Amino acid sequence: MKKRALVCGLLAVLAATSFVAAQDWKGKGRLGGLVLDQAGAPIEGVRVKLFSIKAQEGTEVKTDKTGHWMAAWIRSGAWNIDFEKVGYAPKKIVVDISENKKNPDVELTMNKIEGLVINDEIMDLLTRGNELFDKNDYAGALAIYQDLLAKNPDAYPIYQNIGNCHFAQEKYDLAEENYLKVLEKDPKNVNALIAIGNCYANRGDAAKAQEWYAKVEFEKLDDPTVLYNLGSIYYNNAKFEDALKFYQKAAEKQKDSTDALYQLGLTYLNLQRNAEAIDAFERFLKIDADSEKAGQVKAFLDYLRKK
Repeated sequence: MKKRALVCGLLAVLAATSFVAAQDWKGKGRLGGLVLDQAGAPIEGVRVKLFSIKAQEGTEVKTDKTGHWMAAWIRSGAWNIDFEKVGYAPKKIVVDISENKKNPDVELTMNKIEGLVINDEIMDLLTRGNELFDKNDYAGALAIYQDLLAKNPDAYPIYQNIGNCHFAQEKYDLAEENYLKVLEKDPKNVNALIAIGNCYANRGDAAKAQEWYAKVEFEKLDDPTVLYNLGSIYYNNAKFEDALKFYQKAAEKQKDSTDALYQLGLTYLNLQRNAEAIDAFERFLKIDADSEKAGQVKAFLDYLRKK
């Protein structure tokens, strides 16, 4: 896992996936889930956009009145999944889908955006800005976001989008400056807090990154990449008990993540929790039995089983 920006600002409306006639995304897999609001109530009408990274195409479904959704006949591999509904902060996750076994349901919470009415004009500008962002035209996207903010000064969450443009260009000081403007209005904004942590992480300042990540309540962290990066900060500083809970949750959120399972096994090993280390390493080999890292895992297992 590598450090990355949160490319979904609070008001981001991601560009629609371009689908082609070949439909290479189709397969025998199924994936479903549930979308709730902060109070635990189901959200109807959420657009669930699934995009196969390998096929470079995908499909789209919506949640029903109970908040449930289901995508069927999809291929195995890594999929980007975007959850969008006007009035709610969008979410993006990555899921590894299997065609040979039941995929775990995805349960997700979306946060309602307060204090801003998203009209057709704002929606159109956001869509255009995000289309440019997705095409790596960060200057073009930035111009649209700045124009949108100039016309709607109260739309402070757009600073997140502006920060994302700077982050993508590795202008971390400017990115942080804009993320801080989000926090001026919403001090507990999870996306902005994590984004500032990402700025420091990409600058190579692990201690400062940890300080910002620590401002987010552990229960609210659900991005497996952020969880993994936080665990690695603690692990690299020999704080194995602290690292453990982040690796555990990263592996739980992305069950097929070999990176998280590998580090989870090493953490258990350092804590001399050998049975749990064996379990983590065995789970790793069920996913990846042939890579160079798999050879290391097999060596660890041989060592542990002889003890």
